[in-house]
Amino acid sequence: MNSIANLKSVLTMGFALALALSAGSASAKPAGSKFTLTSPSFTQNGPIPEKHYWNQMGCTGGNVSPELHWSGAPEGTKSFAITVHDDDVPTGSGFWHWVAYDIPVGVTSLEEGATDGKLPSGTVEGNTDLGKPGWFGSCPPVGRKHHYTYTVYAVKTEKLDAPKGATAAYVGFVLWQSTLAKTTLTGTAGPRK
Repeated sequence: MNSIANLKSVLTMGFALALALSAGSASAKPAGSKFTLTSPSFTQNGPIPEKHYWNQMGCTGGNVSPELHWSGAPEGTKSFAITVHDDDVPTGSGFWHWVAYDIPVGVTSLEEGATDGKLPSGTVEGNTDLGKPGWFGSCPPVGRKHHYTYTVYAVKTEKLDAPKGATAAYVGFVLWQSTLAKTTLTGTAGPRK
């Protein structure tokens, strides 16, 4: 009788140990690098050079998109999306300066000025808050510094289900449903005098 009780005890402990080990391995993150976004143009919370500013509404920049590099996207990523958002515009919802999606999964950088006809094949530019697609560089108001957040999204689909001409908010909603991970880099612009 003791041997049967001992066997049950050993089996119970073995089962509990196996369960604990499998639960631990299931929750462990796979080895790899963290999803990051960098730019040689500016650092986190650093100033964005004026060549990246818009060239209207009192701004005199070159309206050139900055060079961007990202790495460490999670397994299962099938495409990327990028947004640029001015967090400080007094609209209640900020201001969307750029929306691009369906960037092929093999792309991990954009050269400076890529928005000037040099985006990867298949990339879709969504509408900014100017009501049209394309790059709209930073343009801080006179006397105020603004923060511009660049976000790269690792997307679990090759194509976003967003209709042509969709607003940035609509694209953001679709991204919210389709994003595996995201990484941000925030630069500052202004104050202009």
